[in-house]
Amino acid sequence: MVEYQQKDHYGIDDLIEVVRLLRGEGGCPWDMEQTHESIKSDMIEEACEVIEAIDLKDTALLREELGDVLLQIVFHCSIEEDEKNFRFDDICDEVTKKMIVRHPHVFGEVKADTSEQVLKNWDAIKMQTKGQETYAETLTSVAKSLPALMRAQKIGKRAMRAGMDFNCAEEAVACISREKEELDAAVASGDMANIEEEIGDILFSVVNAARHLGVDAELALKSATDKFIKRFTLTEQLVRKENIDMKTLPIEELDKYWDNAKQIIKTEENNND
Repeated sequence: MVEYQQKDHYGIDDLIEVVRLLRGEGGCPWDMEQTHESIKSDMIEEACEVIEAIDLKDTALLREELGDVLLQIVFHCSIEEDEKNFRFDDICDEVTKKMIVRHPHVFGEVKADTSEQVLKNWDAIKMQTKGQETYAETLTSVAKSLPALMRAQKIGKRAMRAGMDFNCAEEAVACISREKEELDAAVASGDMANIEEEIGDILFSVVNAARHLGVDAELALKSATDKFIKRFTLTEQLVRKENIDMKTLPIEELDKYWDNAKQIIKTEENNND
């Protein structure tokens, strides 16, 4: 049994120490076996749960999920500390210095009265500190591990800063139609490689249109998916009320139930407004 002083309230130093004890001699066998690679998906999961807590506007849940993300950070740091590479304080030191350098309008003499000017300065400083000499390097530096829509939107935004962008939202939206025509031609040809390429082009065009219209593509798709699940669930309920297995119905009949479900949901939403 590992001894540790019980407290009414713990701080960051306590969390660091608890993780050290869990991973040290006499600690937890599972924790001692973990590597960066074995738990990297946990970081994604915990970050997504933070977003869900924000969407739910659940303060208590947000506090809990932020703690889970912090635990992931401390755990990864503990692995590196065992290898004598860096400690938690080094992380805090580096990110603090970065924030000071990238906010010269707060901690220096640079003047920036608008968010637009702040972001312009941020990008210039970021390129300089990262040793990026070309705009292309700012695109390739975007993490490939990001969700595809999020990565596409971020790359589109960075290309915009280099002047490579549509002049307006209308042009971005019109591009979707042009890409749809190219997809139609690819489908007609039956070339699967070309079909995949053209579907990718459509998705990228939709992301660009979303960016110009001030819409977060990742969140928009998330909302659309949630909406689909809600309508699908009610459609199935309507079908089951008539003792019918929905998979036995032709799509034309299912569409009628689907339209009914849409109308019911819309009426409920209007009544709640």
